[in-house]
Amino acid sequence: MDLYARVNILDGRAVRLPRGDVATAISLEANPVARAQGWVEKGADKLLIIDLDAAAFGNYGNRPLVRQIIDSVDVPVVVGGGVRSAREVEELLGAGAWRVTMGTVALVDQVLFWDLCREHPGQILVSLDVKKDEELVMRGWTEHSGTFLEEALVELSSAGAGGFMIAEAGRDALHEPPNHAALALALQTSLPEEEVVAAGGVRNLADLEDLCELDADGSRLSGVVVGREITEGRFTFEDAKAVVAANS
Repeated sequence: MDLYARVNILDGRAVRLPRGDVATAISLEANPVARAQGWVEKGADKLLIIDLDAAAFGNYGNRPLVRQIIDSVDVPVVVGGGVRSAREVEELLGAGAWRVTMGTVALVDQVLFWDLCREHPGQILVSLDVKKDEELVMRGWTEHSGTFLEEALVELSSAGAGGFMIAEAGRDALHEPPNHAALALALQTSLPEEEVVAAGGVRNLADLEDLCELDADGSRLSGVVVGREITEGRFTFEDAKAVVAANS
């Protein structure tokens, strides 16, 4: 299982979102490129870069920073946030992104999503932000979709999604546990070749161990996204890798 480090970009700054709301974003000291490089130095296997301006406001001014990050690190980079067109997918993959994540488009324009999955097999991940009642939210958590998790998983898996990144809308990762039921449902519903990544973070090493042990008919998570847990001293990447190795 891979450990992803997340970098959120808002208005050219690296930020933290306590509950996923851009209105409450907290600026961090490091710029996005330096923060990404720092994560790699600490031991991240992969990076997840989220362009919050693109996701919430359709503003793509952070894209040059995203490209700088891709060029400056030697680990696979997944890019999400406002990826809503064939052009965006092609530009990001062409810039060296390992995968791109799509959320809103995957839910509202399935014809385009099917076409993109066919043109870029295995390279399109779906970011699904799940409420407690399993309804999905979109456009940076600003809109309800009216679609529920199991329905979306079945349809998007059929379309050829490369995998799913599952996060819990409104959850504070440092104080609330991961939604095991949603993650187990994703493992049960997706195809064996499709990755399932827990993208909502963990509170501590015990949560990480629980995710490592999560098993649905022999399927296990392919990755977990961490970040704030490490910067606030809950554990280190070295600690996390030891837990992953012990449960492999």
